[in-house]
Amino acid sequence: MTPVSSQRANDAVLIAGAYSVDLVLTDLRGPVRAGTEVWAGGLDMVPGGAFTLAMGLHRLGRRAVWAADFGTDVFSREVLATARREGMDETGFRRHQHPVRNVTVALSDRQDRAMIAYEDPVTARPLAELIDVFRPTVVMLPFLQFGPDITGALEAAARHGARVFMDCQDYPGHIGMDEVRKALGQVDVFAPNESEALRVSRADTVEEALALLSDLVPTVVIKRGPAGAIAAANGRRARQASPRVPVVDTTGAGDCFNVGFVHRWMDGRPLHDCLAAGVACGAAAVTGPGSSNALNAPELATWLTRLPH
Repeated sequence: MTPVSSQRANDAVLIAGAYSVDLVLTDLRGPVRAGTEVWAGGLDMVPGGAFTLAMGLHRLGRRAVWAADFGTDVFSREVLATARREGMDETGFRRHQHPVRNVTVALSDRQDRAMIAYEDPVTARPLAELIDVFRPTVVMLPFLQFGPDITGALEAAARHGARVFMDCQDYPGHIGMDEVRKALGQVDVFAPNESEALRVSRADTVEEALALLSDLVPTVVIKRGPAGAIAAANGRRARQASPRVPVVDTTGAGDCFNVGFVHRWMDGRPLHDCLAAGVACGAAAVTGPGSSNALNAPELATWLTRLPH
C-alpha cells in the first residue's frame, strides 16, 4: 500500500462510502409482484455504490481517494479486481479477514428500477479521521448524513479548507429536523434527485424545493432523470435538459451525474457548465448496465456536444 503524505494531495477527492456489487436484471418481461415469477432478458454484474464515484472521477483524470472496506468474500474480490484494472487509488482501502458483502439486486426497466440490498455490518473509519489523514480538496458524501458525528467531520473539513458535496439517496431526514438543517448548512453542494428533494424539503413542487434548500445550502442541484437537472447558487438558477438516449439501466446514473458535476466544479466553472457535465455523464450512464458506461475526458467532451441548448 502506498504511504499517504501528511500534506494535502493536489486536488484530491475523498469519497467515504461502501462498495456495492449491482446485479442488474434488465428487459423485464412483466411487472414484479409478490407471488409471481418474472423473467429478465439480461443480467449484468457491475461494481456500484461509492465505487462509481471513485471510478468515474478517476476516468476523468481526478485523484480519487476512496475510503472503503473489503473482506474475504467473492463480492469484495470482484470490486477490488475491477478497481485494479481501472488503475484506481487504493490508499483508502481497508481489508478484513471476514466477509464484507454489499449486494444490490436491481430490477430495471426503461423507466425506473426497483432495488433490493444487503450489506454485512462493518464499522467504517470515522469521517473526521479520514479528512485529517488525507487532507482532500473535496469531500464527496454519497448519502444524506446528519447528527453529532457528521457535524464534527464537517467542521474538520472546514478547518482543512475542503469543500463538501453531499448526495441524498433514500435516507431519512427532512429540513424540519434541527440536525438536518445544521448538516446541510455545513455542506457546499447538496444534490438530491427530484423525489428526494421533495421529501427532504417537504415542498409540493420542485421549484419550491429548490428555493427552500437554497436557503440552507450555497449550491443545490436537483437531478430530474430524463428531464435533466436544475440548480441554484448565489441567487442564480440554471437548468439543463437531457438528450434523448436509449435507456438500458438507470442504476448508477445519479452517481455518474455527481462525478461530472464535481469534475467541472473543481475547476471553478460556472454553474451551468457544471450542470451540463453532470447531465452528460448521467445520460451516458443509462445507455449501459450500472456504471459501466461512465465517461472518460474525451468522451465527456463529445457528449457535451449532444446536449440540447
